[in-house]
Amino acid sequence: MKTFEDRILPLLPRLHRYARSLCHDASEAEDLVHDSLEKALANRHGWRGDNLAAWLMTIQTNVFRNRRRSASRQPETVPIDNAVETVARQDEGDPLESARLMRAVNRLHPDQRIVLMLVVVEGYRYTEVAEMLDVPTGTVMSRLSRARNRLSELLKEQNIVEFRRNQ
Repeated sequence: MKTFEDRILPLLPRLHRYARSLCHDASEAEDLVHDSLEKALANRHGWRGDNLAAWLMTIQTNVFRNRRRSASRQPETVPIDNAVETVARQDEGDPLESARLMRAVNRLHPDQRIVLMLVVVEGYRYTEVAEMLDVPTGTVMSRLSRARNRLSELLKEQNIVEFRRNQ
């Protein structure tokens, strides 16, 4: 039978990717993952055996928000180091487009970027993201819609083909 820690190990790449999408610095992302895992291990009794990945993402999101609140500052536009770059590299498209995409995603409001990364990159359903962020499903849908629209505007400004939602 797998231990709690054994169940977490395969989720580490997702946690690192998500942390990099939240933070603007590789070492800050590492700290976020570390602190989130520390909190998860200390509160393992709070996991009900449902979706461990979603539970860990929720903890990570809350740790990130708490840090941001305690710093009492809104992150400025700084390039995301690896999160979007990793996703863009999978497509192996034009490196200039990847850089433009990274800059555009970075310019999104953090709440919109969080939802975009969880739904589009990590593949969570709206209801799962709503549970993770402790917001209504409609709020997730609204933030995602605003993120996509804003991203489309930003990419149009940079002469990139419009970002379209797969139907």
